[in-house]
Amino acid sequence: MSRNDKKSSSKQATNASQVLRDPASSKTAKMLAASTLSQSNTSKQTGAKTETIASKVLTSEKYNAKTKQLAGSVLSQSNKNR
Repeated sequence: MSRNDKKSSSKQATNASQVLRDPASSKTAKMLAASTLSQSNTSKQTGAKTETIASKVLTSEKYNAKTKQLAGSVLSQSNKNR
């Protein structure tokens, strides 16, 4: 199985941390933020379920720029074979 060795940048990790601490953040934004943080300085990859959610976020008008940024980060760390 092909691995994707990309990791979350420190800027993305900071954004993710801010989202997780903000009580106004949506459940989806917090899930993407948690995924982004879990991939910071580790070799973890995005799971298939999270990939699907992140893809839907990017194509939806419903989400703000910060949530879409997290979705893009999560997708860039997904398994290359999916």
